[in-house]
Amino acid sequence: MNRLPAVVPRLAQYMRQDRPASLVEELINAISHGVGALVSISAVTLLIAMASVHTDAWTIVAVSIYGGSLFLLYLASTLYHSIPFKKAKNIFRLLDHCAIYLLIAGTYTPFLLVSIRGVWGWAVFSVIWVLAAVGITLKIIAPNKMHALHVVNYIVMGWVGVLVAPVLMQALSTTTINLVIAGGIVYTVGVIFYALSRLPFAHSIWHFFVLGGSCCHYIAIYNDMI
Repeated sequence: MNRLPAVVPRLAQYMRQDRPASLVEELINAISHGVGALVSISAVTLLIAMASVHTDAWTIVAVSIYGGSLFLLYLASTLYHSIPFKKAKNIFRLLDHCAIYLLIAGTYTPFLLVSIRGVWGWAVFSVIWVLAAVGITLKIIAPNKMHALHVVNYIVMGWVGVLVAPVLMQALSTTTINLVIAGGIVYTVGVIFYALSRLPFAHSIWHFFVLGGSCCHYIAIYNDMI
């Protein structure tokens, strides 16, 4: 038990992203999320177009927020891993990390403001966006510090939906619920590789988990909104 306080800082030290990625790793990272960015353009366009035809303005705004956050994440990640110039790379790295917060909050938005709405919907919506704002602010203030804290915050934000699980169970179909849970699990497992990105190709593996998780959540949102 006395060793626990010593283990925590060592774990945090190990989780810091200070190992330069190899050329092959960066190629995989850039291509994987470059494909994600291209696919997200078509997917988001379809989602917004279908929402415009079959739903109301409220839903259109909600899915647009989600779609914008999805595309921004893939675009920022692709640029970060593609650009070799250090100053520009640092800027896009910061944007990439901030975009994770935006995507988590953006993914929740359609479910909270359309499927649930009401007191619970607005309450969790406020919590999730405040957490995102705090995380982004900390990233901007100290972009190369508190990596472990941000990883924990990503996970907490991702699963904050359990606070309204009973309401979600009533508002969403079984298929949608299963897709949301599956996406959450995929992201959570992927975060392990994100946190341990000092290991060779761990960050590249994280990219594929992001693709899988975002696919699950996109289908869930499309299935529920349209």
